[in-house]
Amino acid sequence: MRPDDRPAAPDFELPATSDTNVSLKALRGRKIVLYFYPKDNTPGCTNETADFRDRHEAFTAAGCSVFGLSRDSVKSHENFKAKLGLPFELISDPDEVACGAFAVMKQKNMYGKKVRGIERSTFVIDAEGRIAREWRGVKIPGHADEVLDFVRGL
Repeated sequence: MRPDDRPAAPDFELPATSDTNVSLKALRGRKIVLYFYPKDNTPGCTNETADFRDRHEAFTAAGCSVFGLSRDSVKSHENFKAKLGLPFELISDPDEVACGAFAVMKQKNMYGKKVRGIERSTFVIDAEGRIAREWRGVKIPGHADEVLDFVRGL
């Protein structure tokens, strides 16, 4: 897909860790990795977040900022960030503003019960604020490396 054909990323402004607000519009000019995950301190989300943490220097070297986003509170995110020693911010979306805009809310089966939750998804947003690539229904092993390879090629 040519850069001009890429869809614009929906803008949002939401609270994040380190007493910040994150707005995609304010981040124009930088490549962004925005990964949506279901819940702080769960095994899969911890592994995925640690994978992005472990590659953070490489993402930064590629001119890319990384942000994680879930419906958890900023307080929960602060604890999760401290526990994992994260060098990037986690965005809180309890009202599903960004989750709705990026269409990541899905019906899921959890121990035989239907629940509505975030489908693990990652979006790479180019410096012009367009969605360069998206992954939905992410499987964690190897995912952060695949995203990093894509970002390096942008």
